[in-house]
Amino acid sequence: MMSKATNIHTEFHNFLSREEKETLLRQKGRVIWMSGLSGSGKSTIANATERLLFDQGRFTLILDGDNLRSGLNSNLGFSDEDRHENIRRTAHMAKAIADNGVIVFVSLITPKEVFRQIARDVIGNDLIEVYVKASFEVCAQRDVKGLYAKAAAGEIPNFSGKDSGFEESTQASLVIDTEGQSIEDSAHKLLSHLLKSS
Repeated sequence: MMSKATNIHTEFHNFLSREEKETLLRQKGRVIWMSGLSGSGKSTIANATERLLFDQGRFTLILDGDNLRSGLNSNLGFSDEDRHENIRRTAHMAKAIADNGVIVFVSLITPKEVFRQIARDVIGNDLIEVYVKASFEVCAQRDVKGLYAKAAAGEIPNFSGKDSGFEESTQASLVIDTEGQSIEDSAHKLLSHLLKSS
């Protein structure tokens, strides 16, 4: 157990202000937190929406769960304790980036309400919570990463929706159902929601 440091002297007050950076970028920093089962379309929609924003001259960044687990969060597994820490770290990183005027997409399964609450508590009013909805059965049919087949064979412990629970989000400000909507339509729906929230 790591002890909390007591000799911290923050420098935030010396930095350029958020307002100055948002004026430079001509946009407001936001965090679009996309939860949903593996294979529901979170990363694909984030990529497509980022391209639409780029075409409008917006500055964005995507924090993708698999990418983070290949670096910053590579020491974490998939127990509830490790998921908690994965989300806590990611939320603080996303907040710091949004505080600099950047539109941040976060693509993490975030399978339980208690985890989504961490993101809300850390990020606050900059958070736009999006639930990318698709059933376990549909995601298993897509199986874009081959994870569902491995989970069915018992090769992946703590798999969300199977032996590790998944709670549908009830507090998301936007639900995107990818079972009945194309990626292009989903991206435009998300873009429209983002622009209305800015």
